[in-house]
Amino acid sequence: MQLELIISEAQAGRMVKDAVKVLHLSGGLWKRIKWNGRVTVNGEEVHNARRRVAKGDRIVLTWSEENDIVPSDIPLSITYEDEALLVVNKGPGMIIHPTARGAHDTLVNAVAGYYAQRHIEAGIHPIYRLDRNTTGLVVVAKSAKGQYDLSKSHDQIYREYLALVSGHMDEKAGRIDRPIGRRDGSIVEWMVREDGKRAITDYEVLGEYEGYSLLKIHLLTGRTHQIRVHFASLGHPLLGDDLYGGPLGLMTRQALHAYTVRFAHPVTGKEMRFTAPVPEDMRKWMGKNEE
Repeated sequence: MQLELIISEAQAGRMVKDAVKVLHLSGGLWKRIKWNGRVTVNGEEVHNARRRVAKGDRIVLTWSEENDIVPSDIPLSITYEDEALLVVNKGPGMIIHPTARGAHDTLVNAVAGYYAQRHIEAGIHPIYRLDRNTTGLVVVAKSAKGQYDLSKSHDQIYREYLALVSGHMDEKAGRIDRPIGRRDGSIVEWMVREDGKRAITDYEVLGEYEGYSLLKIHLLTGRTHQIRVHFASLGHPLLGDDLYGGPLGLMTRQALHAYTVRFAHPVTGKEMRFTAPVPEDMRKWMGKNEE
């Protein structure tokens, strides 16, 4: 990968490490370039990031997107692909990143296997995570720069989820604004608590059935288990969500699907919008006319 910067009059006199900040590099990417890549000023390789630059100087940053992720031959459902990114429709039972040494059954391992089969040289940088048993769309940048461009703020990617929750909501549409933090003594469970981080969830009721409802949900923040915790805190846990008290009669996993994703392409700026079909285990409880 390569990025180029021509020094403007306003940047003249700055150190290289400060001048390149206009490229919105993450700290991790800058370290990778500095230690394992190449930085040149007007074609001359430089090793001192404190070197001062002048107006018109041309800085070129070069680095490799090679990774040490073990490829796995796991089928992937690719919704979209170009030179900058992948959009994958994730099935249930798959986590995004390995959580233990020797785990090779994650989404990033599957993407590495997909690259290997097609001789693609690119990075693997998921923009956000879905829980193991949450299905739907995951955006994967092919470079660390692309990842940073798409994740500088939460609202750069608009996501809508579909969920089946127990019971019927008092309001047909609303906003949940309740802070979330880890439950004391647990390494996996989260809860609404006053000393937690602010978490905001918008919802709209799309359908009501005997004992449960179909909701369309949009997250304004990105806390761990946010949807599951928020609706459980209201007494409406997701169907199949045994961690947060959801009923287990209809679903064997939490009934949550990342249905729609919309964002500006990190290279072209073009608006991109994708949807993922609702999996059969949720669809059969949504009514014949629900999509």
